[in-house]
Amino acid sequence: MSYEDEVKKQICDIGKRIYSNGFVAANDGNITVKIGDDAIITTPTGVSKGFLTPEMLIKVNTKGEVISANSKYKPSSELKMHLRVYKERSDVKSVVHAHPPYATSYAIAGIPLTKPIMPEAVISLGFVPIADYGTPSTEEIPDAISKFLPEYDAILLENHGALTYGKDLITAYYKMESMEFYAKLTFISTMLGGPKELSESQVLRLYEIRKKLGVSGRFPGKLPDELNRNNKKNELKDYDVKKIVELVTEKVLEELKKQ
Repeated sequence: MSYEDEVKKQICDIGKRIYSNGFVAANDGNITVKIGDDAIITTPTGVSKGFLTPEMLIKVNTKGEVISANSKYKPSSELKMHLRVYKERSDVKSVVHAHPPYATSYAIAGIPLTKPIMPEAVISLGFVPIADYGTPSTEEIPDAISKFLPEYDAILLENHGALTYGKDLITAYYKMESMEFYAKLTFISTMLGGPKELSESQVLRLYEIRKKLGVSGRFPGKLPDELNRNNKKNELKDYDVKKIVELVTEKVLEELKKQ
C-alpha cells in the first residue's frame, strides 16, 4: 500500500471516529493531510465523515486546485481555512475541523477556554482562543484565524465550530478530542460551583514538563492580554451558565431526534 493510500485509509478511519463521537452531524466538518510540498488529501463536500471511502477523497495542491479526484466529488468550500494553516505553519501536516458540542457551545457563547483546570489540558493544548466570526467559504475565516496560528494548535471559531492541527492526522484529531473533553469538564465543573484552577506556579511546572516530553506544536507560556481581557469580560455569571445549558440541551435534543 502506498503512503497516499495509507493516508486516505486513515482519513476515513478518523472520519468515522469524529462522526461516532458526535463531533459532527450530517455532512459537517472536514479533514486534510499534507502528503508533499504541493499535495494535500482532502475530504469532499456533501459527504458524511462517518461514511467516507478512499475513492471519495481528493488530492489538491496548496492553492486548492484539484490534482486528482473522482468526478462525483468536489473539495469542501472550507478548504481555504486549511490552506491558510499550511501556509503559515510549515510544521503542520494535518488539519481537522469539526463541531464538537461542548467546545462549539463555548464558541457560540463567546467564551475562550482559558482556565487551567487539569494537567493534561495544560500540557497538550494550553489556552484555546476564539477567532472572530467569518462567513463560511470566504476568506473571512482564514483571515480571522491567522493571528492565532503562530502560537496556538487549537482554535474555537465564533458561532461555527473548532479547528485543530498538528504534525500528523492522529495528533490533529487527538487535539480535537482533548479540546472537547476540556470544554466538557469546564462546563460541568462550572455547573458544580466553578472549577478550582491550578496556580500559576503549578502551570509553569507543567510547561516545563511539556518541554521535557518534547510535545509537538505550540502554545503561549502565559495568557495573552487580549485573551485575558476577553476572559474577564466573559466570566461566567448566572445568565452565562443558563445560556450554555440551553445551547447544549438544544444540541443534545437535535442529536436524539436523529437517532
